[in-house]
Amino acid sequence: MENQTAKQAVVPYLVIPNAIHFYEFVQKVFGGKETARFLNDDQSLMHGEVNIGSSTIMFGNASEKSTPQPAGLYVTVENADEIFQKALDNGATVVMEIEDKEYGRTGGVKDPFGNTWWIVAEPKNK
Repeated sequence: MENQTAKQAVVPYLVIPNAIHFYEFVQKVFGGKETARFLNDDQSLMHGEVNIGSSTIMFGNASEKSTPQPAGLYVTVENADEIFQKALDNGATVVMEIEDKEYGRTGGVKDPFGNTWWIVAEPKNK
């Protein structure tokens, strides 16, 4: 699996419940690619990495020792309406309905793991 983190100065690290299922959400919604998977003895995810475009997100499973640390993530996409709907279809809930803003078409969702995704398609005339 290819590691892209050397190209990023800051890499988000999420500590989330049921982290093993985060791969599926990111793949279905954002076309993410799994780049690392390390399991604990109980088969929970110790450490995972996924790429969305040229960006890497690292994550691991929350536990009694590692409390949840979800994040707010801003993601630029080609079609905000399509990605927003895919997120809802895969268990996300609406934080902000999709609408046109001066910086682009945007909406916000909370994924099943507690992360908020700000989905933005930049204006075509930019």
